[in-house]
Amino acid sequence: MTLSAPPPALHLSGVSKSYGGQVALQGVCLDVQPGEFVGLLGPNGAGKSTLFQICTGLFAPDAGQVQLFGLEYGKNSSVILGQLGIVFQTRSLDADTTVRANLRFFGGLFGLFGRRLKERVIAVAAMMDIEPLLDKPVRSLSGGNQRRAEIARALLPQPKVLLLDEPTTGLDANARRNLVAHVRGIVATTGLAVLWATHLVDEVADADRIALLIRGEVKAVMPPAALIAHAGAADLTEAYFNLTDMKRPT
Repeated sequence: MTLSAPPPALHLSGVSKSYGGQVALQGVCLDVQPGEFVGLLGPNGAGKSTLFQICTGLFAPDAGQVQLFGLEYGKNSSVILGQLGIVFQTRSLDADTTVRANLRFFGGLFGLFGRRLKERVIAVAAMMDIEPLLDKPVRSLSGGNQRRAEIARALLPQPKVLLLDEPTTGLDANARRNLVAHVRGIVATTGLAVLWATHLVDEVADADRIALLIRGEVKAVMPPAALIAHAGAADLTEAYFNLTDMKRPT
């Protein structure tokens, strides 16, 4: 008897979405495996945010399907959302309260209370290296630490898939590098599946694979080195500009 392979953590098959006559996504196919860090790379307007809204169940696709561990939205929505951590591009923490208060509030929304909530707050703060900041107002933190707090919030219910939509918006280069490295470390130690959307090539240079999204279509899904070879380029930045028909800044 042959055993079938377990389903991917995240599976997109033929996902399409239009608004009026404007096509936002067209036949997107992509898998993310447990323990894999996949970069969703594409210019602004490529459809990255629309894809994330569909992956999180906020929008329904016009065609195609989204599955988490073989489950589709609909009757399985609550189970899927319980396995999903989400960080959107727009920041959503209460800036006037402390990091701990934010985490406790959102933990309650996830069904965490009492001792279990306290333990999870401490655990995610340790994972994101923000324990000394727990009792500081969010407003007083650097942009990078605010983003760490948002990712900590997404990790509270111990999701199996983490979706990050342009999570480094507004951060300087050093803060961006540190945040990417930190999330990569979490993937390596927990087996979390991560889909990281960005238009910045350097953020996904060390990804396990890159999904190149151009005008709503996935043009390639491959490791960075393979993408460079595929584009006949000297480096990943050149590959990106070659494959997107964009001019590389001089």
